[in-house]
Amino acid sequence: MKSLLASTCLILGTIAGGSLPNAAECGNVSIASMNWQSAEVISNLDKIILNEGYGCNAEITIGDTVPTITSMAEKGQPDIAPEAWIDLLPDVVKKGTEEGRIIQVGSPLPDGGIQGWWIPQYVAEAHPDIKTIPDVLKHPELFPDAEDSSKGAILNGPQGWGGTVVTSQFFKAFDAEKAGWKLVDTGSAAGLDGSIGKAYERKENFVAYYWAPTALLGKYQMVRLGEGVANDAAEWKRCNTVEACPDPKPNAWPVDTIVTLVAKPFSEKAGPEVMDYLTKRSWSNDTINKLMAWMTDNQASGEDGAKHFLTENPGIWKTWVSPEAAAKIEAAL
Repeated sequence: MKSLLASTCLILGTIAGGSLPNAAECGNVSIASMNWQSAEVISNLDKIILNEGYGCNAEITIGDTVPTITSMAEKGQPDIAPEAWIDLLPDVVKKGTEEGRIIQVGSPLPDGGIQGWWIPQYVAEAHPDIKTIPDVLKHPELFPDAEDSSKGAILNGPQGWGGTVVTSQFFKAFDAEKAGWKLVDTGSAAGLDGSIGKAYERKENFVAYYWAPTALLGKYQMVRLGEGVANDAAEWKRCNTVEACPDPKPNAWPVDTIVTLVAKPFSEKAGPEVMDYLTKRSWSNDTINKLMAWMTDNQASGEDGAKHFLTENPGIWKTWVSPEAAAKIEAAL
């Protein structure tokens, strides 16, 4: 299917006229698609726009954060990583940038990756005094555990996740047990989603670890609790992210930096219009949350999601591209 789409894109570009010089300039492009929903849809979006609008011959290569960013930093391949969570590999990114193999050209998600403890919006509206973790910990009676209603419950993520470790450390740091709370192991990502979905549909009160952007937050309106303190980067590294650390201190969850990485050789041959598009192309967490919710409800692929977005949101994506490219993309759609 992907090969068919690429062939169709090239044919349409030729018919539209004026795209062959761009094709010679842009040439073959490899785009990394990471193994999560937002990265899948944005890689397909880049493929369609580069092929249809700028005459590239773009193809998607499947990857994941660590191998993709490492390969780009060391070998200059693939050409584009549309959604790179670079805080996971700061030293690799720094080395690759300093050695001239990769560049950062803007952020697809300028809101950043948001992790933390969340409550439903209907709870936040009913209890406007609950805005932070210390606030919610004063009210275990509002969030009773299913097995022991004398305690409040906080839904945690799967074992092995970094966010699960931080939630466990926050539970200790904010003295949640003394305040009458219990940390609930939901077993898996599906278990966490299922627990949240079931409680939300029943309009039950709950506190849960979660993150954005995600399809679930596109479907269910939730509010992230503040931590009530500023982020201390040294403390975060020393103890909040270390499962065995016995004495975590209250801290704020930092926002994950998400950028588009481009291999330096490709940036030099792609042409200013292509690089301008990659720099401007961004959407809010709210926009991608809703798109991923549509994809989940319709069992849609990344390619389906990209086409749906282009069809439904011309007011957004036309600001990313040249008028000539916009006309070609619309004609192809």
